[in-house]
Amino acid sequence: MQEDAFTSEKDETLSILVNMGYPFKEALIAIDKCGPGADLSDLADFICAAQLEKEIESHLQDRPNRIHDTSLHVHKRSRDHYYNGKKKSRMCRTSQKKPLEIDMEEIELSIPTNGFSIAKGLYPRVVRKIPDKLAGPPYFYYENVAIAPVGVWNKISNFLYGIQPEFVDSKLFCASTRKRGYIHNLPTENRFPLLPIQPLTVQEALPNTRQWWPKWDRRTQLNCLLTSIGAATVTEKIRRDLEECGAETPPPNVQDTVLKLCKKWNLVWVGKNKVATLEPDEYEMLLGFPKDHTRGGGISRTDRYKALGNAFQVDTVAYHLSVLKDQYPNGVNVLSLFSGIGGAEVALHRLGIKLKNVVSAEISEVNRNILRCWWEQTEQRGNLFEVEDVQRVTSEHISHWINRFGGFDLVIGGSPCNNLSGSNRVSRDGLEGEHSSLFYEYYRIVNEVMQAQR
Repeated sequence: MQEDAFTSEKDETLSILVNMGYPFKEALIAIDKCGPGADLSDLADFICAAQLEKEIESHLQDRPNRIHDTSLHVHKRSRDHYYNGKKKSRMCRTSQKKPLEIDMEEIELSIPTNGFSIAKGLYPRVVRKIPDKLAGPPYFYYENVAIAPVGVWNKISNFLYGIQPEFVDSKLFCASTRKRGYIHNLPTENRFPLLPIQPLTVQEALPNTRQWWPKWDRRTQLNCLLTSIGAATVTEKIRRDLEECGAETPPPNVQDTVLKLCKKWNLVWVGKNKVATLEPDEYEMLLGFPKDHTRGGGISRTDRYKALGNAFQVDTVAYHLSVLKDQYPNGVNVLSLFSGIGGAEVALHRLGIKLKNVVSAEISEVNRNILRCWWEQTEQRGNLFEVEDVQRVTSEHISHWINRFGGFDLVIGGSPCNNLSGSNRVSRDGLEGEHSSLFYEYYRIVNEVMQAQR
């Protein structure tokens, strides 16, 4: 009977994973490795990690003399003109001679499994080869989710001149995880972190939770901050389940149920038998934004969570951008694509890098209002120019801005991850998805800036 129950549970879990969109074989392997009683989120993480490992292996198997033809990766006719037009990109032709080289040691060090001590200077070490024609300004910086469908990062790398991605988990910089990939031509030497250093554990970041945190909840960091939060019915269920246990330690089955919900929704302990969702200001703190960055001005709580869930983790991005501080003592001109709530701008400002001219392309009016308010509140002396949509940025616009400012020092952004994220099982269509296909707009604009300024 026990064996039959085991098989039934395994089949049910397998059916759920397949219905969520995971390949049957990969789901079966995950269940065998993790056990049929494992949390669905843990099984999903296992599958996504395996997919990422396969992608890294595909990078390593590239032959040294391989020539990359970016046009081979474009399947939709509407985007063919970016790469197959009569006027071929000079930067694209140059990159075709450069093989895509990925060092497994670099990947491992860029996604460490354990946190590192900033006091001891143990940072992820990154050694990359940047083609000579891409070294130095103008710099570009691109971010997206690390665990994307197989082949996505390979394709992104091919478009962005064969530069390999740098994968980083923001748990090294704050008390929540946020696995992201970055492709850029910035130097990697002499980076430094923002000060003060953020707390790296939940109890340090949210000290009021410490007295209520049960010993059987061994979480020290939160999961990735999402665009939505758990419903009141979830926290109410947890309270009822724990109160039914009385003063005694809850039995293992109750602990498991509670912990699964706490991990899924990033719930924290705020009282006896009481958990709560994170507040927007706690999101802001964990992500490195100033207090009340998204508060007020007619912005709803729902909009705040959505905006923050899609934002950069400021400390992580600032660590990468810190190399610009000595290089640009008089400030920078920035083309900010998919600006969101201004994570890049906040990172540069917190580094003490002056913002001379910022062209911000962002489709959300809510996000534009947040960035504009921050710009005014911090009394920026530079100029902020707003564009409502990256698709409206034309060659004429780029030429005009370059002539007016004398060129851009940095083009930065991260296209929507809606069709890439592991949490999206409905339309995880990769770079050909409705939203994530906007990556091609990022590439188009970066390439035009590169051509105009080199």
